[in-house]
Amino acid sequence: MGDRSESDSRKLLRRLRDSLALPGKGQDRLDRITHLIADSMGTEVCSIYLFRDEDTLELCATEGLKKEAVHQTRMKVGEGLVGRVARNATPVNTADAPSEKGFRYMPETGEEIYSSFLGVPIQRVGERLGVLVVQSKTARSYSDDEVYALEVVAMVLAEMTELGAFLGDEGGMKALHKQPRLFRGSTGQEGAAEGHVWLHEPRVVVTNPVADDPLTEIERIREAVGQLRVSIDDLLSAESLDKEQRQVLEAYRMFANSRGWLKRMEEDIARGLSAEAAVEKEQSAARARMEQVPDAYLRERLNDLDDLSNRLLRILTGQGQDTGATMPEMPILVARNIGPAELLEYGRKLKGVVLEEGSVGSHAAIVARALAIPLVIHADRITGEALNGDHILVDGDQGVVHLRPDDTVARSFRDKMAMQAKAQERYASLRGLPAQSKCGSITRLYMNAGLMADLPSIEGSGAEGVGLFRTELQFLIRNQMPKRDELARLYARVMDAAKGRPVAFRTLDIGSDKVLPYMKPQDEPNPAMGWRAIRVGLDKPGVLQMQAQALIRAARGRPLTVMFPFITELSEFTQARDVVLKQRDREAALGRPVPETLKIGAMLETPSLAFAPRAFFDLTDFISIGGNDLKQFFFAADRENERVRRRYDTLNVSFLRFLATISDRCRESDTPLSFCGEDAGRPVEAMCFAALGIGTLSMRPASIGPVKALLRQVDLREVRAVMQSAMDQGAESVRPAILGWLATLPE
Repeated sequence: MGDRSESDSRKLLRRLRDSLALPGKGQDRLDRITHLIADSMGTEVCSIYLFRDEDTLELCATEGLKKEAVHQTRMKVGEGLVGRVARNATPVNTADAPSEKGFRYMPETGEEIYSSFLGVPIQRVGERLGVLVVQSKTARSYSDDEVYALEVVAMVLAEMTELGAFLGDEGGMKALHKQPRLFRGSTGQEGAAEGHVWLHEPRVVVTNPVADDPLTEIERIREAVGQLRVSIDDLLSAESLDKEQRQVLEAYRMFANSRGWLKRMEEDIARGLSAEAAVEKEQSAARARMEQVPDAYLRERLNDLDDLSNRLLRILTGQGQDTGATMPEMPILVARNIGPAELLEYGRKLKGVVLEEGSVGSHAAIVARALAIPLVIHADRITGEALNGDHILVDGDQGVVHLRPDDTVARSFRDKMAMQAKAQERYASLRGLPAQSKCGSITRLYMNAGLMADLPSIEGSGAEGVGLFRTELQFLIRNQMPKRDELARLYARVMDAAKGRPVAFRTLDIGSDKVLPYMKPQDEPNPAMGWRAIRVGLDKPGVLQMQAQALIRAARGRPLTVMFPFITELSEFTQARDVVLKQRDREAALGRPVPETLKIGAMLETPSLAFAPRAFFDLTDFISIGGNDLKQFFFAADRENERVRRRYDTLNVSFLRFLATISDRCRESDTPLSFCGEDAGRPVEAMCFAALGIGTLSMRPASIGPVKALLRQVDLREVRAVMQSAMDQGAESVRPAILGWLATLPE
């Protein structure tokens, strides 16, 4: 790359910048730019195609093609050479465009006389904005230098688009970050919320894409990379790092010290970009590569590069996380991903959470459930589109997010929320009443909890107790193992808050999607079926013993209920039970108070336990069906896998017959049985479980009202008869029959 091409490139960028600084409408600016580029690069044609919607590109300005084709010629992503550039986010460079695979001839443009074609994507950190094209009559391939120069120009166009340079009339672009946007994600936690965006990591805005003095900019980028390297070294010297955190930082260090990364950015600067724009150009290229890479490990490494670029941009611009912005009213957190401790720091201020990543069993989802706020996950690209303070609607029930919604959408959303609020008022009047069905049978309704913050809900929801207190959250939200005494104090506060109502404490359920930051991660091909929950407790008895001591001391002579997660056979239960009983006897021998009564139960989460020997049912004080995991193993459908997790119906006849088997075995041995999980909080499912003879249901607090309301309206004998009739007729699911029958009931 010689000095001449560098100065030509810088000259073009300066001309571009000066042209954009002139007053004028969006279309005028686009027209001036195409003329400038064609003139500078010595090509007959320069065209700008911009996205009109997610799938459609439109010719918005051209020098050399027929003017009447502007705003008339459109194509889908993937269609023609322009569509191919847009789809793959990589340049297409050909000396003979018409013979190129996928070429689409558009007669209205008059482009048939042009043989050579070079198209590059106009993109900005994951946002596809359009395609920049130059064409010539001469059949020639464009040189690497020319491709590179056009990419640099496209980068500046992307930055200027971000700053609104092409707004103003029909011809220009739609304003970025102004249009209503709909994001379809997945449900992490149900519920609906309206509020304003609060970005966990605010986006960096680059206001100076073109720089006059490359030497100063190269100095700036070298200094910033130096600061970045020092900050990573400082982080690596911390003693509290676990293996996984260390691995991430080592990868960061490797990239930060990569000569190739810095060299590419310096080359971009030599061509006229500012240091910030050079970082974003590299970041955009990494994002584009990330989308093409199927290998999860490589994608993760490209993610590291993305994070590193953001850190570098913050150093260069001084736009840190603390931008001085104040949190808006009714904040809804928008982030790529977030850890449980960070989410807890925001606490109850948040009305909802929207994540680009995450999973239904992730720590963030567990905390969102505990805070009882709606959570939508897999809202792809929302962090690039949302700005602090933007109006946002979160529909956790449907897994949908409306960003900057128009009035019609906002009105219908508020109607939905008002109906839900009205229903909650109606449920509040049932708070003190039992969930007694018309046949006289009473179903006991408990709530699930995992934080002290949950416990105030026990009064308001009308729960008769806590059917599941998840003890792992206290382990997940810190960087080291909690001490026995602090756990004992926490468990005591939980019992105090329950005011005499029963609380079933589930011992540590880690592994699968819940990995402790200070425990060595296990590289398992299928962690959901690996070393997790009680298996960890039995292999590391010190932790189980410590938890048992903390629970016994917290009880201070009061009744105590303990249950073990993921029991698959009798011997696991007897071993775990012995640990708790031994600790109780040890406390008694030391003269300390022991629980007045001690109930020890098991969670039935694998089909194997349903067929355990009768001795298991006689020995356990109660059984709680862990519905989320049991369904996953029964249908062989990973609950983290969106493709399959919604495919199987809880009211599938096979699953209901299996639940009936468990219910019958518990009845024979007089073992109390409960159902715990998301499905227990769905009124129709809850009604069917109660009809199978499952006498206790445990759910999130907000579900207790709707479930109780339905149970009080029906005769469970009739429900049983409808289910049996559907089964006898060979139905795959009883849902259609049950919904049909419910529709006939008087209001």
